[in-house]
Amino acid sequence: MDSSEERAGCPARGTCPVFLAMSAGTVRYAPSGLCPVLEGNLREEPWGTDSPPQPDQGLPPPLAAVPVPWKSTDPCQGHRESPGALVETSAGEEAQGQEGPAAAQLDVLRLRSSSMEIREKGSEFLKEELHRAQKELKLKDEECERLSKVREQLEQELEELTASLFEEAHKMVREANMKQAASEKQLKEARGKVDTILFAEFQAWRESPTLDKTCPFLERVYREDVGPCLDFTMQELSVLVRAAVEDNTLTIEPVASQTLPTVKVAEVDCSSTNTCALSGLTRTCRHRIRLGDSKSHYYISPSSRARITAVCNFFTYIRYIQQGLVRQDAEPMFWEIMRLRKEMSLAKLGFFPQEA
Repeated sequence: MDSSEERAGCPARGTCPVFLAMSAGTVRYAPSGLCPVLEGNLREEPWGTDSPPQPDQGLPPPLAAVPVPWKSTDPCQGHRESPGALVETSAGEEAQGQEGPAAAQLDVLRLRSSSMEIREKGSEFLKEELHRAQKELKLKDEECERLSKVREQLEQELEELTASLFEEAHKMVREANMKQAASEKQLKEARGKVDTILFAEFQAWRESPTLDKTCPFLERVYREDVGPCLDFTMQELSVLVRAAVEDNTLTIEPVASQTLPTVKVAEVDCSSTNTCALSGLTRTCRHRIRLGDSKSHYYISPSSRARITAVCNFFTYIRYIQQGLVRQDAEPMFWEIMRLRKEMSLAKLGFFPQEA
């Protein structure tokens, strides 16, 4: 068949996509190695013309039209797809290509909207937390301020109380010092009237110490202290006790649980531990006395023991002075004797330590 006839009689001339593309000018034919691409639109010379291109115009020889059957790419379809279907498919793909960026942009907008909503909710939550924290902080500040005021008030009251106590203490000390000064003044005045004579008598006795009761110093002590302190109800036993004290032969010992001989003194049972042999009073007797080398014992009450002990302490001290065992000045010796005289006076009045 002639090529012109083949072109004129191509069964796919109206539906062939290549023909349609070449007719629309979107495809140009350029044989390899023959000539450059021909310029112009193929519409100017459609295939339906009866004048084929001449060889002297530099055009390639006409191609023989070979009928090619169209096969479907879909295994489920046994017919050929029409060019209209291809055009629709291309348009659908283009529409999908246009819808793709729009959908992506819509998703981005949705994400941005969700992010903004989350940010707004988070911001509201943080604002509420901040407001609550500020409220709590304000309450704590108010409480701290109240406690600070209470502390300041307590400190002020404490300072006032301390100042008041110090003032009261100073006042009491001042009054006590004034009373003590007045008492010392009165004591000095009294001693100035009495102690002058006593001290002179003591100094005279100290120059030649003796136990003779006729010297002025000892005669005064016997008369004012020793005699009254050893003056008990049972006169007979009192004389014996006084003589034993002067001779330093009296013994005082605690009561022992043993049978003792009974001694009758002025119808008083001296062997009883419930009766004092010197006062004759019913008292619990925890001590007994023994005179000289006698084996007889006399139970005495704590009061009688304290009186005898006070006199014995006085005689012991003046014996030490007589023997030269006390190496002090006259004034300390004198005040020690005054202290011992005070003990005799207190014992005579019934004041004595509980251990007596």
